[in-house]
Amino acid sequence: MADLEKFRSETRAWLEQNCPPEMRKPMTSDGDTFWGGRNTKFSSEAQRVWFERMRDKGWTVPHWPREYGGGGLDGEEAKIVRQEMAAIGARQPLTSFGISMLGPALLKYGTEEQKKEHLPKITAGLIRWCQGYSEPNAGSDLASLQTRAESDGNDYIINGQKIWTSYANYADWIFCLVRTDPAAKKHDGISFILFDMTSKGVSTKPILLISGYSPFCETFFDNVRVPKSHVVGTVNRGWDVAKYLLQHERAMISGMGERGVGRPLGQIAADSVGADAQGKLDDAQLRSQIATFEVDEAALAAAAERAVDLAKAGQSHPAFSSAMKYYGTELNKRRYEILMSAGGSDALEWESERSRGGARPRAWLRTKANSIEGGTSEVMLGIVAKRILDLPGA
Repeated sequence: MADLEKFRSETRAWLEQNCPPEMRKPMTSDGDTFWGGRNTKFSSEAQRVWFERMRDKGWTVPHWPREYGGGGLDGEEAKIVRQEMAAIGARQPLTSFGISMLGPALLKYGTEEQKKEHLPKITAGLIRWCQGYSEPNAGSDLASLQTRAESDGNDYIINGQKIWTSYANYADWIFCLVRTDPAAKKHDGISFILFDMTSKGVSTKPILLISGYSPFCETFFDNVRVPKSHVVGTVNRGWDVAKYLLQHERAMISGMGERGVGRPLGQIAADSVGADAQGKLDDAQLRSQIATFEVDEAALAAAAERAVDLAKAGQSHPAFSSAMKYYGTELNKRRYEILMSAGGSDALEWESERSRGGARPRAWLRTKANSIEGGTSEVMLGIVAKRILDLPGA
């Protein structure tokens, strides 16, 4: 315990000295998130400094082993880093599907060669990844995927289409599910493979959303040649890798329900509805909604910490991430419903300078996809009913 308190003190001092003041302010636009990648650009000098200091410290992914570019911290130390960053409002130095999804799968299923090739580039922000899972006829029923990988010597030739591929038009590499044995049962004959998005035959087409933004793409593969050595895990056993990765994806998505860096909901609402002499929101009904929401928000944060502790102890339930994903995404939708209610008619402004280009209504509309992406809320509830509650008929 004394060692941990010493580590906390040293961490607090290091963060205080090294986190620029600009990186302690709430994020106000997509440009405030640093994704890394070959063609990356920093939105400010402060963002560059913060990322490079954390990268050199190994704290872009503090809990990964040092040999792969991480900080080599144990679970308790990594938790302290998260807590101390939150205490000063520090932004994440690097956001990456490589960190939140692919990395854990590589650590569990990848060869040593694959780990050494890809993990250090993820922690250093050199390569940006996207996920090739869903297809036009394989969404919730993902195992029905039809993208094929046919053997050709030491390579596979990949043909097919993916959809809802987040940021595919910006990604450098893709982790992709392909069917390597079309004669096998639906969940068999699938392999998990990695390849460069600049490979000949890969193309993307953005999908415009109702919010006016386009984080999603259609992704097409036309005779894409990929070395067989890029398969992660066992050929035709990619569903095992896919399920494990989905646990981490759903845990990542659930995090949108937590407040993170930013102003409390009540303060934001006060900008619109005002406060009384005691500093309380003038609207009692809205005040009650926000109080209930913040209790639920705190419960989600506590559950997330519990999930980390259970995972460290080897006691986590594989389906717990589904419960977290459901709760976190539904909570985030509630957050923006409250924000829209608090803003009244002003919250509907779509393009004015005062509304920062309609940031609030666009974000509100974007949250509608939260309960679809990564597995619909209905599917998550089905998993909880069957695998956690063991309900009859589930």
